[in-house]
Amino acid sequence: MEGPARTETRIVKSSLPVSLGFPMLIDCHTHLWRYPGDLSPSFIEEARKMRASRIAMDITPELHWKACAKADRCVVFGVAARHSGITANNDLVADYQAAHPEKIVGFAAIDPNEPGYMEELERTVLDRGLKGVKLTPIYSNYHPMDERMQPVYAFCVRKGLPALFHQGTTFPRAAPLKYSFPVLLEDVALKYPDLVMVVAHLGHPWEADTIVMIRKQPNMYSDVSALFYRPWQFYNSMVLAMEYGVLDKLLFGTDYPVTTIEESLAGIRNLNRVAGPNMPRVPAEKIEEILQRDTLQLLGIPR
Repeated sequence: MEGPARTETRIVKSSLPVSLGFPMLIDCHTHLWRYPGDLSPSFIEEARKMRASRIAMDITPELHWKACAKADRCVVFGVAARHSGITANNDLVADYQAAHPEKIVGFAAIDPNEPGYMEELERTVLDRGLKGVKLTPIYSNYHPMDERMQPVYAFCVRKGLPALFHQGTTFPRAAPLKYSFPVLLEDVALKYPDLVMVVAHLGHPWEADTIVMIRKQPNMYSDVSALFYRPWQFYNSMVLAMEYGVLDKLLFGTDYPVTTIEESLAGIRNLNRVAGPNMPRVPAEKIEEILQRDTLQLLGIPR
């Protein structure tokens, strides 16, 4: 099936000075895609379920660059999931990274249902220099342990590439929940113990499953992107992460354009606001440690 024609985008070179020290703010979860082009009209219509407020979905590199101004580094990717009405423009991401190598960290988006998916992974990593892989079993309609995924994981281990999974629920009707449970990733971690993995969005609404899994698996982390706008669920999840001792395995992310850096920082820093007088609180210093975490070092990506 042919997708819509791609929209030409001008990439502007950066003169941003390189930040060398910590603390730094690293956003490990942002999207770059165009509409029309990468997102189908049906996906756009269903995406209105994400938040009560309207989300601008046509994201140019210029818009992304402006939105991530407060971050020192941003991990950027598309989504490869034709099953759910999304196609990835990995070259757009690679061009953006090449224009801003001091700040932008591009990941390749791969779908094993697409012909030549391994060639695309090898091309975008070996020739275009992308630094990790974005995988979306629920959007793309495959089990994480599908045989077609084994060469992807093996390649990531050989090349030291982290894999970020959307392993949680989502809104498109066609996206199968049976492939979304976070614990499905444990078999991947057991077979590929050196594969560095990130479970996006704490695996919501199965945050408890994600928390106990990342506690067990040394090379598995989770990001806290796009959770603060469900404040009660987010508060309980973070308290549970504290009680299980895995706050040090949580990474800051926004899920831009679904959220922004500014509202994400405010929402995360104020997560205790729903707590009653006799309820536990996540200490402010622990929250700041998440926001200032050296995510790139944990994921094995040179700064």
